[in-house]
Amino acid sequence: MMNFIKLGWRNILKNRRRSLITVLAVALGFASINLFSGYIHNVYDGLAEQAIRGEGLGHLTLMKPGLLKEGKLEPEKFLLKSDEIQRITGLLSQDETVRLVTPRLAVSGIVSNGKVSTIFLGEGMVPEDMAVIRGDFRADRGGALDRARPAAAAFASDLADMLGLKQNDYAVLVASTVEGLTNALDVDVGELYNTGNAGTNDKMLLLPFAFAQRLYDTEGADRLIVLLRDRAQTFEAQLRLSEKLRAAGLNLEIKTWLELSSFYKQVKGLFDMIFAFIFAIVIVIVMMSIINTMSMAVVERTREIGTLRALGMRRWDISWLFSVEGVLLVVLGGLVGVALTLVLAWVVNQAGFSYVPPNNTDAVLLQVDVVPWVMLQAFLFLGLVAALAALLPARRAARMVIVDAMGHV
Repeated sequence: MMNFIKLGWRNILKNRRRSLITVLAVALGFASINLFSGYIHNVYDGLAEQAIRGEGLGHLTLMKPGLLKEGKLEPEKFLLKSDEIQRITGLLSQDETVRLVTPRLAVSGIVSNGKVSTIFLGEGMVPEDMAVIRGDFRADRGGALDRARPAAAAFASDLADMLGLKQNDYAVLVASTVEGLTNALDVDVGELYNTGNAGTNDKMLLLPFAFAQRLYDTEGADRLIVLLRDRAQTFEAQLRLSEKLRAAGLNLEIKTWLELSSFYKQVKGLFDMIFAFIFAIVIVIVMMSIINTMSMAVVERTREIGTLRALGMRRWDISWLFSVEGVLLVVLGGLVGVALTLVLAWVVNQAGFSYVPPNNTDAVLLQVDVVPWVMLQAFLFLGLVAALAALLPARRAARMVIVDAMGHV
């Protein structure tokens, strides 16, 4: 094996210009894969944090089966009673992976400033639990609830602008109770905040949980949000907690943040398709570069191949020699590509570029993560592609008749 590597390395150095072009093609392609995969890795991580913390989905959501499909038609059938909430919370809090269990109540209706009215979508949540779920995620967007103001709601900025409301103004919320009666409550305008989503920034209200219960005239909640200590434990915890609830005789559905965040799944599907397209283009470029380089090497080294065969080298050995040479070109290109990736990723991250994604209301930083395991997978795959690409000209070299090869001019 060492002899093949030495011979391959010698032949690469002998044709420096052609080898350099091939190495650069591999390096640029490899760096492109790394940079784009690093970008989408950063996007996926940001979208996950947006769903878990920004939207307040937590890691897991517990609800009665059928809430998502039929809950809007008959909400009273899918509410968790106060004693059920206490029992479930106590049971889940015993799990060492669980950091927080908090009730949530979705409300909707009409909000009015006395002259103009529009629809609203609200979330009733415990203020102190909301602060734990959000942590320091995008604190610049605002939206915190004040525990000292039980009748103050956080208004989405576009909704407040539509109604001409400012902080410390007041409005009226009108909604149907769980019994189907009409209820109206005065609400103070607390913080104005940016939801980050153009589709909800003109509709959303964040309400103190007790206030939302009063509006709906209920003591229950429609969901329980579970925040884990580590996002990586989400799916394992989903299975374990489901078994624990069934063992306790509780018929509940547990959904992960990934199942509930349709926006995350749509964006991920789009970026995965784009990445596959870019990866396919890079693979074709690498294959064509390797095939071209190896084909020219076979033509130029025909007499050398004949001499090696005359000295007893088998056809398989000839094929192996050219395959090793192709892999060496990818190894060199990969090393240069890693250096390019690190330099360009640092430049992009330091430049502070920003952009406004589709359906967003504010700009986000363009950042590129360096993901070693993705780089390693791409590197190994390119090595395999190089070996296969070199195999075609290598087989042609191996099938040469010894006498004809040695007499080639």
